Amino acid sequence: MSATLIDGRAIARAVREEVAREVAAFTAQTGIVPGLATVLVGDDPASAVYVANKRRACVEAGMRDLHRHLPADAPEAEVVALIEQLNADPAVSGILLQLPVPAPLDGARLTGLIDPDKDVDGLTPMSVGRLVRGTPGLRPCTPAGVIELLDRSGVALEGAEAVVVGRSDLVGKPLLHLLLARNATVTACHSRTRDLAAVARRADVLVAAVGVPRLIGADAVKPGATVIDVGINRTDDGLVGDVDFDAVRAVAGKITPVPGGVGPMTIAMLLRNTLEAARLQHGRAAGRDPAGR
Repeated sequence: MSATLIDGRAIARAVREEVAREVAAFTAQTGIVPGLATVLVGDDPASAVYVANKRRACVEAGMRDLHRHLPADAPEAEVVALIEQLNADPAVSGILLQLPVPAPLDGARLTGLIDPDKDVDGLTPMSVGRLVRGTPGLRPCTPAGVIELLDRSGVALEGAEAVVVGRSDLVGKPLLHLLLARNATVTACHSRTRDLAAVARRADVLVAAVGVPRLIGADAVKPGATVIDVGINRTDDGLVGDVDFDAVRAVAGKITPVPGGVGPMTIAMLLRNTLEAARLQHGRAAGRDPAGR
């Protein structure tokens, strides 16, 4: 058996096209053009590339690019003032502070200052609370992208046993709650899990998000399971995931490649979040429910 590939690039492209159509319809209905404010502090080359990709995707989806760039030595007060300004600006639908920020700035504290209705990364304490409570709000992009991949690949989550390897605040923990919200039975694995392979082998849906190259081998996968590889690791062999792709593909039913799996979904879901943020704020201004409907 050779697993069916889940094509993240194709699914991300479909999501982006859908968002572009919805943006056009929203603008025609309300007169509001959603705007994304990316905030880059410093000149880290990798961060600059990530932000450039997000800005380009934003424009392609018909949204306003409201980028802000501060020098690496910007004092914390200046960054705080910028975030407060963007929070108050009705032209700004979504705010994204590119992490990491230069020392001695505190990225977590600064992110926490973002209006949760504009928090398109889904990382503020209020956004986390909304996720845990299951109330409407903006969800972290990569975990939301995983759910989108599963849905569009026809993977049934209700009643399924899901195992998430990794408990980071960015991926693992939020994904647990997103899976629970879909009525999956969820197990979290981490560095202290005893007999990781045995626990992972129970999964109908196995997600690897721990940042260890090829950690998940064929012995950790139930035959026919769906395997989602969130890991991106640079090695002498190039980019590899947290899953031993060649070995696991012979056992799994469906699998994401690295690259070309989860990665493209992150920006696609960022665009969706920016549109949802515009809806939230429009609904709030109109006195409708918190979801903006």
